[in-house]
Amino acid sequence: QVQLVESGGGLVQAGGSLRLSCAASGPTFSRYAMGWFRQAPGKERDFVAAISRVYITDYADSVKGRFTISRDNAKNTVYLQMNSLKPEDTAVYYCAAVMATYGVAPREDHEYDSWGQGTHVTVSS
Repeated sequence: QVQLVESGGGLVQAGGSLRLSCAASGPTFSRYAMGWFRQAPGKERDFVAAISRVYITDYADSVKGRFTISRDNAKNTVYLQMNSLKPEDTAVYYCAAVMATYGVAPREDHEYDSWGQGTHVTVSS
């Protein structure tokens, strides 16, 4: 497992942008598939985006075209660029990791075995 620390959350107006970062510990970051999930108050945790070891990306329909996931293996960091934010994007955003093969990163949260503490994103209307 790796230790994950998210940052970059905050308060933004609708239509604005934020970039979340997730820094991972350990020398084997490149072997991990990485995912972003979010949990709004009173709701279940939902898949947002994922990126595989070989940079294959996947997005929830609700964020496709607005959010971009990327990774920098030299910095042991995965990013989530969020543009055109909407009030319904308000949630706690979590970064997750799982040591993986070269396939597509999973969408199911139970497939991941390392989680960050979360970072709050609030989008005002």
